[in-house]
Amino acid sequence: MNTVIVPVDFSETSLNAARYAAQLLAGHYGVTMILYHSYSKPGELQSVTQDLEKLKAGLMNDHIVKMEVLAHEESDFVDGLEKAARHRRADLVIMGITGKSAIAQVIFGSNTLKMAERNVCPVLIVPPSATYSPIKNVMLTSDFKNTLNTTPSVPIKDFLDVFKPQLHVVNVDNEHYISLTENYEAEKQQLKQMFAEYNPEFYFMRLFDVDEAINLFAESRNIDLIIAIQKNRSFIGKLLNGSRTKTLTYHSKMPIMIMHE
Repeated sequence: MNTVIVPVDFSETSLNAARYAAQLLAGHYGVTMILYHSYSKPGELQSVTQDLEKLKAGLMNDHIVKMEVLAHEESDFVDGLEKAARHRRADLVIMGITGKSAIAQVIFGSNTLKMAERNVCPVLIVPPSATYSPIKNVMLTSDFKNTLNTTPSVPIKDFLDVFKPQLHVVNVDNEHYISLTENYEAEKQQLKQMFAEYNPEFYFMRLFDVDEAINLFAESRNIDLIIAIQKNRSFIGKLLNGSRTKTLTYHSKMPIMIMHE
C-alpha cells in the first residue's frame, strides 16, 4: 500500500476521518496520505490550499506520517475524488460518513457510498464517533459462494501485510447446522489456502438476523475493522438493503472497508 486519499470538506465528520487516517498510517513510512478537497467556485484554490496545509501541519504535529495536500476545482465531488484516486493510483480512500451509523448512512445514500460504488479502489468508511485503536483483529465477511473468483485477495493481502492483524473469516446463514455442507467446506478450504500465510480463523453462524450476528461476533472477538466484499446478492448486500429498519448500533464506532469482487 503506497497511496491513501482522505477527502475533507472541513466538517467534523471528515476531520475525524482525517485524524483516524493519520493514526492508522502513523509509522508506515512507505505510505503517502493525501488530504483532498474539491471546490466549485473559481478563485478558491488559495484559501482551500491554506486550510489543507493548516490541517496537515496539525496532523503531522501529532503523528509521523508522510502527507500531501491536493485541491481540485470540480462541480461533482465524487467525480473529482474518482479522478484524483485514478491519477494518483490510490490504494485506499478513507472517508467519513454521517448518520446514526455507517450502515444507516450507506442505506440512505451518500457520497461515500457513491465513491465505493465506483470501484476505483477500496473505501474505508469511518463513522463519526469512531476512535482509532490498533488494527489487531479484522473480520472478513464472506457468503462462501464462488470465493476463488469473487474474493479480491490482492488488496486484502496488501492491507493485511501492512497491519498484520488476526484474520477472522465470518459467514452468517440461517441454514447452517452442526456440520458444514460439502459446498461450504470446499469454499472454506479455498479461502484457507488463499490466505494461508495469515492463519485465518473461520466462523459459521446460524442466525436469522445479520445485524445481531455481526454485533455478537464483533463484541466477542474485539473486532477493530470489517472488510466487506461488494457483489451481487453478497453478504454486504444484505447489510445495505434499503428495506432494513434496524441499524447496526455497534457499527456507529466501527470502520468498514468495502472492496469489490
